[in-house]
Amino acid sequence: MQTEQELRIDLAAAFRLIYEMDMHESVANHLSAAVSGDGKQFLMNRRWMHFANVTASSLQLLDSEDASIMQTDEAPDVSAWSIHGNVHKALPEARVILHVHSTYATALSTLKDPRILPIDNNTARFYERIAYDTNFGGNAITDDEGRRIMNTFAGKKALMMGNHGISVIGETVAEAFEELYYLEKACKTLVLAYSTGQPLNVLPHELARDTAESMDEFRGQSFAHFEQLKGMLDKKGSSYRE
Repeated sequence: MQTEQELRIDLAAAFRLIYEMDMHESVANHLSAAVSGDGKQFLMNRRWMHFANVTASSLQLLDSEDASIMQTDEAPDVSAWSIHGNVHKALPEARVILHVHSTYATALSTLKDPRILPIDNNTARFYERIAYDTNFGGNAITDDEGRRIMNTFAGKKALMMGNHGISVIGETVAEAFEELYYLEKACKTLVLAYSTGQPLNVLPHELARDTAESMDEFRGQSFAHFEQLKGMLDKKGSSYRE
């Protein structure tokens, strides 16, 4: 099991990598990771801090049971508190939550039918393994909206948030990051395929399902990928570890 410091370093690395991959948005969007067994105490980026500037020590330790912080100068972004606080509180298995408005996933989320159709390995990876929320309620600034979003995960690890963006959950930062990485790639593939105007060659149900299930054999890949990406960050400078 990771120490809090190791978790801080991994989460800070995820912020930097999302910045490097241009999946960030201004000083918005949030990543969080639970430090307590029940998930109620969690780390998250401070309000309005750019992803490129997040470090291990700058991550804020929050308690979803203590809303009094929202009345202080240390209050996190209200939408982040609404979403991450409620998901961590209700779903202790959601150890890590990554929420972004990445370009291709957000573009797909705006379609009348935002489903990720299985047309290759990466899109099939999410076949029957992603939840869809098509009841956009505006900015998530209330507990009611946060709880509604939490319920839409419906046992899945990825959530397409209609007219909004995407969220993924995982047991570790490495696993959640890998889910986010492939989700954006899947959405990019589908958006580009749609843009050709040609009919899609959608995989049949059983083949798509079998392809999705076969991805479980590559679970260790997420850790190898994440560690090598951290190594690439370190070559540029290890300030995220501070």
